[in-house]
Amino acid sequence: MSTPARLSPTPRPDGPSGARPLLLVIIGVPLLIGFVLWAFAWPSARSEPHQLPVGLVGSSAEATALAGERLAGQGDAFEVREYQDEAAARRAIEEREVYGAFVLTDTGQPEVLTASAGGAAVSQLLVGAAQAQAPDGVQVTVTDVVPAPAGDPRGAAFGASLLPLVMAGIATGALLTVSGLRGGRALAALLGAAVLAGSVATLIARDWLGALAGDWWQVAGVLGLLVAAGGATVAGLAALLGRAGIGVGALLLMLLGNPWSGAASAPELLPVPVGDLGQLLPAGAGASLLRSVAFFDGHAAGFPLLVLFGWLALGAAAVLVGGRRAGAASAARPAGAAVPAAAPAPAG
Repeated sequence: MSTPARLSPTPRPDGPSGARPLLLVIIGVPLLIGFVLWAFAWPSARSEPHQLPVGLVGSSAEATALAGERLAGQGDAFEVREYQDEAAARRAIEEREVYGAFVLTDTGQPEVLTASAGGAAVSQLLVGAAQAQAPDGVQVTVTDVVPAPAGDPRGAAFGASLLPLVMAGIATGALLTVSGLRGGRALAALLGAAVLAGSVATLIARDWLGALAGDWWQVAGVLGLLVAAGGATVAGLAALLGRAGIGVGALLLMLLGNPWSGAASAPELLPVPVGDLGQLLPAGAGASLLRSVAFFDGHAAGFPLLVLFGWLALGAAAVLVGGRRAGAASAARPAGAAVPAAAPAPAG
């Protein structure tokens, strides 16, 4: 007569095996919520100008000096650049050297030059600053040098259009990872998806909603490059870190990159150093590049273009390195080790 097998005790839910996940949820969820609120809400709650480039045109040296002192008296809000005449200030706005300009005319009528295509929040801020400096009862003349498109006068659709493209980049990188594509095939799939995503986004944002202007192919190229840079970043991190790299990539692109991009306002309106850091991430660089191409004839497009290509190149290199590493590991693995042998069944 065989002795009955002794059953090992089932772990209690409140034992060590159950306490760890419980503590992880209790502590991890509030930390995650706090991090997300910090990343998204803090820049908006502390929005104010920091070294915002603006132009100044005076009818005389004395008037220019007085206006410059008043602007300088607002701390680090403005970076004032003087121009000889209104035409020079307009060119500076069109070439994205400054966001706007204050003009002191010979008649004493104050004027402010804005570019609502560069950000409606900045235009409103400049108008408010001009009205605050004007004498009582004097009306400020507002001239929009580079107006926003009629389909998106406040820039709301512009800011909202970037979030789906960031999400598309994350999704593309994640799909490349879970599908098992490696090396050149993964990069070919990434570029193909980015080209189609950029074309679809241009048809919607530019042709249907009227939120973008500029050359169709240039706009589509920028939107596709944003998707490609994001997808390469996620896929590259996953190739080096495993599937945990998808989470790291989403953290960089979505939880940090999106609220720090300045797409809804301007990088100079975000807290220091968030505005500068955001321009080094794909979302911030993509927003700046898209403004330059869609509204300012490509002026000031060099730096954000370099940032996006940098993320794309680094991500592509990581995908290739990870693919070779995985291929070498598969070739070195013994054939019998691919599928472990099944354990013998216990005797009845």
